[in-house]
Amino acid sequence: MKLAFSTLGCPGWSFREIISTARDAGFDAIEIRGIGEQMFAPDIPEFSDEKIGETLRLLAAVKLDIPVLTSGATLADPQKAQESFEEACAYIRLAPRLGASYVRVMGTGAPQPEEGDWALAARLYAELCAFAAPLGVTPLLETNGELASSRKMAELVRGCGAGNAGVLWDVHHTVRFAGESPGQTAEQLGDLIRHVHLKDSVIQNGRPAYRMMGYGDIPVPEAVAALEKAGYQGYFCLEWVKRWNPDLQEPGIVFSHFKSYMDMLSRSLPPV
Repeated sequence: MKLAFSTLGCPGWSFREIISTARDAGFDAIEIRGIGEQMFAPDIPEFSDEKIGETLRLLAAVKLDIPVLTSGATLADPQKAQESFEEACAYIRLAPRLGASYVRVMGTGAPQPEEGDWALAARLYAELCAFAAPLGVTPLLETNGELASSRKMAELVRGCGAGNAGVLWDVHHTVRFAGESPGQTAEQLGDLIRHVHLKDSVIQNGRPAYRMMGYGDIPVPEAVAALEKAGYQGYFCLEWVKRWNPDLQEPGIVFSHFKSYMDMLSRSLPPV
């Protein structure tokens, strides 16, 4: 089982603090969603032409990967579609320089379902796949908003006909906003799933309240078991949304707890 955390969970940390924590806690990778005040990955100083060589040497020395660059591109929003497409292309150009295979894009920006232009999203996603293919990159659509429905997601992604199309499965969103069991989602999306986001929550006053892993009621063990049974080879990534919810617990505590929880879960899984 390969484990990662998203930098969304540690908005106050420097790049070296992120790397040190990941190494010391025993993670395999980090997912880039902003570092410090800079959310646009191509403008992160450590990824600049002047510093990227040093960054790659540092990552290699501590045996850490960057599998995913997580853009904020929303392809189903007509007001932001062109800007989002250009943002995603910039991320796709950066990805192979960092050894990243994937770039995350979305339909709409909110985790809960909202209206979008899905014909536009499908067209732009197919164009992104075509742009990314020569670079060895796969754009991943995340299961959020209307695309938390695995049926709708499968229709859009398979319909584009690209060999480098794929899905980022956010287990929390498919459970909370589409009412699906992990087994249903895994069966519907199958080998389209390339990367997985995990987070836990309970419902308070009609809304999700985030909790450390195992302290909510998201069926994470069932999701992991379904993926392991299917032969999933990607990362299980903690998406602790502290950047958007600053009152959440501090990342050092949460990341360490996630690693321990997932190690325990891995030991309890039946042999495949």
